[in-house]
Amino acid sequence: MHLRRLEPKDAPLMLEWMHDASVVEHLQANFLSKTQEDCERFIANSLTDETNLHLAIADDADVYQGTVSLKDIHGGAAEFAITIRASAMGKGLSSAAMKEIIRIGFEEKGLDSVFWCVSPENKRAVRFYDKNGYVRVSHDILPIRGYSDAMIRAYLWYLVTKDDWEKTAQAQTNPAPAI
Repeated sequence: MHLRRLEPKDAPLMLEWMHDASVVEHLQANFLSKTQEDCERFIANSLTDETNLHLAIADDADVYQGTVSLKDIHGGAAEFAITIRASAMGKGLSSAAMKEIIRIGFEEKGLDSVFWCVSPENKRAVRFYDKNGYVRVSHDILPIRGYSDAMIRAYLWYLVTKDDWEKTAQAQTNPAPAI
């Protein structure tokens, strides 16, 4: 797995997950209404967008498997988002892509925090974030923009700070000696 810029060739497989009800049923946007042209436009815009970083999750053969993003980058914070094709689920791609985009956010974009939300009905995503040790937080400590008050209260919110990320990275680099 590797992350790379989105490319026009990714549009058909991007549209695949957008039209897969099992993938998009608990997501905020109405992806089922999207077209091939919408995907192509999103990809083209991602190449010049300074406020958002949208990258393709590609397998070892460089085939698009999903999109991972840092959105609304401002004030040292960004909102994380990820979606992958149903055929890519359960292969560890989401976990690896998430760790890499968060690393990019902290090490290359100079972020102090990365946050995201998930619908409580999206049991698969909640299990994934909880299993991977991401911490739920109260929404009132986050720099959330673009959501209604009702949506903010309805979603579960997660946060990773640069300090937490660095501690985790340090622990992985220098594990405690066995006794």
